[in-house]
Amino acid sequence: VQLQASGGGLVQAGGCMRLSCAASGRSFSNYVMGWFRQAPGKEREFVARIRWNGGRTYYEESVKGRFTISRDNAKRRVDLQMNSLKPEDTAVYYCAAGPYGGKYEFWGQGTQVTVFQ
Repeated sequence: VQLQASGGGLVQAGGCMRLSCAASGRSFSNYVMGWFRQAPGKEREFVARIRWNGGRTYYEESVKGRFTISRDNAKRRVDLQMNSLKPEDTAVYYCAAGPYGGKYEFWGQGTQVTVFQ
């Protein structure tokens, strides 16, 4: 199983960025796909998740209304659209996959997002 995250970079505060996570190696039906982030000196935190089947979503409070997680079943890809970015969104972002109701088993390599004023 492989999760390949991409799309990070440098963006000014107030700007937007789209992250993508390409999944390969197995079927992810009945799985949950998530995005996490880890800022320097901080623990990794949950950002958003989506069920592969059905598409139900859930967001961490600080990103609600700004970030949107979506999936493309045909392309086996999960995206995170990030709008109105803030410097505190600066972190390495990771995509992950796990069975619904269980722990995240598979992790991507992370992509750096840096938001500057």
